[in-house]
Amino acid sequence: MSRVIQVEGLAKKFALRHLASGENYSTFRDAVATGLNRASRALLRRQAPAAGEAVEEFWALQDIGFSIRSGEKVGIIGRNGAGKSTLLKILSRIIEPTRGEIRIRGRVASLLEVGTGFHPELTGRENIYFNGAILGMTKAEIRARFDDIVAFAEVEKFLDTPVKHYSSGMYVRLGFAVAAHLEPEILIVDEVLAVGDVRFQKKCLGKLQEIGNTGRTVLFVSHNMSAVLQFTDRILLLQAGRIIQDGDSESGVRGYLRLNEEASQARNLAARVPWFQIASLAFEQTRMEVGFNKPLRLRLELATDRHLGETEIVLPIINSIGARIVTARAVLPSLSPGVHGLLLKIADHRLIPGTYLISLTIRHRAEVLFTQEQVIALELVTDEIEDPLLTPFLTRGKDRFGCFCPIEIEATTA
Repeated sequence: MSRVIQVEGLAKKFALRHLASGENYSTFRDAVATGLNRASRALLRRQAPAAGEAVEEFWALQDIGFSIRSGEKVGIIGRNGAGKSTLLKILSRIIEPTRGEIRIRGRVASLLEVGTGFHPELTGRENIYFNGAILGMTKAEIRARFDDIVAFAEVEKFLDTPVKHYSSGMYVRLGFAVAAHLEPEILIVDEVLAVGDVRFQKKCLGKLQEIGNTGRTVLFVSHNMSAVLQFTDRILLLQAGRIIQDGDSESGVRGYLRLNEEASQARNLAARVPWFQIASLAFEQTRMEVGFNKPLRLRLELATDRHLGETEIVLPIINSIGARIVTARAVLPSLSPGVHGLLLKIADHRLIPGTYLISLTIRHRAEVLFTQEQVIALELVTDEIEDPLLTPFLTRGKDRFGCFCPIEIEATTA
């Protein structure tokens, strides 16, 4: 297979402007003066900061190098701020790199954010032709695929309505439909699919799979690791603007989850009282073993200087939109002074594949000894998205209060 994307020594620098210390607010006159100052400096192409400003250099990307062959399905993943969107914007020719070389062979279609390439005053029909022309398609080519685009986007009723009146979901449906059906050699898709509903996300992933099977190249950015595992063959893992891992999808997802776990453990686990400390909360099993309806095993390490009677441990599990899905709870009859390692097992959690955050609260009678939101991140994965066992959980109505699960304490060490 021939190389369609070749990147060497790519870097991107942004200038971050800050008010100097002591400048906590500005008047309207100050704002106008600053705006005129910046405009004049832009016209003169000078980079010196205005009075009262400090400039900080921020390198969003540094020393990026990779090559992608025709037909590859590549996932680009990393924590927020890793540089994923900046990289895609450079590959899409939206912004220029500070330095480096990029060679792209083939027509590129990008879907980086809601409404990319749409004019708000034009109707859906007009934007299909407008966006197709931007992608380099002829009017005849767009006309030949027009009906398929409209059917996929499910916007027939609003086709002659200006897109400024569309919801974000309608924007995404139409934008993805145009980008996917105009047959570019290279398709770049950012996290925009997160805006659509579950059914549409599934439909889009099926379309991406179909595009990949035709031999076209797809670059896919997502925080949904189940989708990444299902769709991609290779992963570029970014951290702080650099590629730290380039390999197969499973090892890339494992590296991404490890980064999230390390970030969670780096947080300050401060207790409410000086005589009680939390050392760590971490997964006992490897993260790739965490699958649909498999027990979650976590190790909690704590220390107390006092003898405690009945002590309650609560682990709320929150989904990606902030809803509490599970409240796992255990009660320890007593805790003696000293250091304790508790192995906690949540067996019947019934979580479907997705991203979750686990919080922790520990109470002794009515006193809260420790409480902290989002102590650890969790990604439930499955090798097969079409698992029939998921159907009742995906189609059932939302439980407003989630469910309660007991925590089994398998071992206690002092």
